[in-house]
Amino acid sequence: METYYKEVKIEIKIGDLLEENTEAIVNPANSLMIMGGGVAGAIKNKGGREIEEEALKYAPVPIGKAVITKAGKLKSKYVIHSPTMERPAMLTNKDKVYNATKAALEAAYAKNIKSIAFPAMGTGVGELSFKEASEAMLRAIKDAIDSGMKFEKISIILREKEAYEEFSKSIIIFK
Repeated sequence: METYYKEVKIEIKIGDLLEENTEAIVNPANSLMIMGGGVAGAIKNKGGREIEEEALKYAPVPIGKAVITKAGKLKSKYVIHSPTMERPAMLTNKDKVYNATKAALEAAYAKNIKSIAFPAMGTGVGELSFKEASEAMLRAIKDAIDSGMKFEKISIILREKEAYEEFSKSIIIFK
């Protein structure tokens, strides 16, 4: 499913974040930048340990800030590490996911990254519901674009049909 908002393509689809051909993918990190499980672990396993080694140089990174590293062996050029939790394996909430999403977009915009792909932030290890994550993420994307940030494409790449259904309902925010 896709829509356009102020000339930015917003895309929601089922797929593999690590196979996306966007300039950057987002890692819903912890503030310590330890890439153990969930999306972070998958990024490290496929892209290489050098991604985590570079990210660790920035730790600790507070929620609401994001750092950009190279993407190792991944298709994307960059990984944007945006914490949704302070420490590994902590729960998260809508406010943290909103702030993490907005921070990732701010970092991308500052580096002139035009295409960015997100997972369903905070829904794995952070245990946030797909409904809450979709509302927080899409509101952050809308607010970022409304503030003047320009992108060609923002994708949300989901693994589960249930997640796709919730994000598809929440996309109405752009109508």
